[in-house]
Amino acid sequence: MEILTNAFSYIDLNSIIAIFAAGLFGLFVGAIPGLTATMSVALMVPFTFFMDPIPALALMISVGASSIYAGDIPGALLRIPGTPASAAYVDDSYLLVKQGKVNRVLGLGLTSSVIGGVIGTIVLALAAPSLAKFALKFSSFEYMWLSLLGLSCATLIAGKFITKSLLTLLFGILISTIGFDEFTGQARFTFDIVSLYEGVSFIPAMIGLFAISGAINYYANRYKSEDNVDAAELTQTSGSLNLFKGLAKPLNKRKGSILRSSLIGTLIGALPGAGADIAAWISYAISKKTSKNPELYGKGSEDAIIDASSSNNASLAGSWIPSLVFGIPGDSAAAIIIGVLYMKDMQPGPSLFMFQPDKLYAVFILFLIANLALIPLALIVVNFLKKIIQINKYILYPIVIIFSMVGAFAINNSPEAIVVMLIMGIIGYFLQKNHYPISPIILGMILGPMLERNLLASLTKSDGNLIAFIERPVSAVLACCFLLVVVLQVRGIIKNFNEKN
Repeated sequence: MEILTNAFSYIDLNSIIAIFAAGLFGLFVGAIPGLTATMSVALMVPFTFFMDPIPALALMISVGASSIYAGDIPGALLRIPGTPASAAYVDDSYLLVKQGKVNRVLGLGLTSSVIGGVIGTIVLALAAPSLAKFALKFSSFEYMWLSLLGLSCATLIAGKFITKSLLTLLFGILISTIGFDEFTGQARFTFDIVSLYEGVSFIPAMIGLFAISGAINYYANRYKSEDNVDAAELTQTSGSLNLFKGLAKPLNKRKGSILRSSLIGTLIGALPGAGADIAAWISYAISKKTSKNPELYGKGSEDAIIDASSSNNASLAGSWIPSLVFGIPGDSAAAIIIGVLYMKDMQPGPSLFMFQPDKLYAVFILFLIANLALIPLALIVVNFLKKIIQINKYILYPIVIIFSMVGAFAINNSPEAIVVMLIMGIIGYFLQKNHYPISPIILGMILGPMLERNLLASLTKSDGNLIAFIERPVSAVLACCFLLVVVLQVRGIIKNFNEKN
């Protein structure tokens, strides 16, 4: 009890101001395609130099939580994921918005994100040591199976376009191999172009696939049909007070799956190298497989938004588990935060639990406040940002292209990123024109390097012995899960084939 009392004593006015200010900043940064949650956290680091430890951590926690949610906003309004985690369910959000359900979509995303964040915080506070020890048991064998399990999501969410989804997934994996081979040091598929030695960043590629391809499609078809949301429908759903109207029933109906998705997000977040994007994809796939209406996924499913949103926000708290207990970053944003912890004389590890437990519990409380603060902050920002969809697309798309170019360039101040974005935009346009799903490309680019790195490391350690891949208990369980997914998907393919004939 004394520890909790001391923890609350650290939560002063400066911490609350830091939470709300950073939350607003994170919402605007996360809503700009290309400016990721990691980037928003990195931009906050200079402000922590002159702050006390707890307000500094409040700043980092709040900006991370708000920017993860904010990625849903441009995804819903413009079909441009603000963050990679939003790419999994961007089609569902966008198609529901086209039906005039702007407030409902944004309200479901916001509420699910807050609930997922709160559940993740509770798990973080109650189970940090044991979950971190479990994550440390993951070797390259387990990560190899985890990446395969994640890649299998492409077939689970493909619907009737399973073959085309697999082809685009393989295309994404192929793109991920461009650059230096980590094991041999040899350049691959670079064609002696210096800018390709570092590989193709999936952020400019994602912006091109979703934003630029959408702009090309609009200008190619603007005289044939208008792909706008009806302004009258938007007027019916305007007003921030209606953002939560009618959400109690679907959320109550999905309370079990929200809890499941939040726990999945927390567990995946606790695995070093994983993150919100992998958590969102896996939760989306599991949600579709267990849904009574799987045919709606990718065409406007509220269940998909609820489950994936709760999962990606819960993963943020999960990523702090190995960071706090063992100093191992759960994702790139957590790696930045570890640096702040060291700078503030809060060295991660068992000593933090032993000698500074009050500060640790103050961090848990800050997580809870930051997630709850999303509600009033998002009401302000969403009510402003959703008006952009009423702008005539003759004006809107040039602005989208400019912001896309700025976002792509800002990744590493490289003009080559803009070229990548434009090329991927053209590829995305032709793929979609021929009914090829483009989301699996992003999944392949994210998980391809993880699969290759851990597969080669495992083969090296086992000296080519394939039995070693299933000798460890956790890897055996993951292998069984992957094989189960494959069997279920093959069964679905056979069933669809028989129905057609």
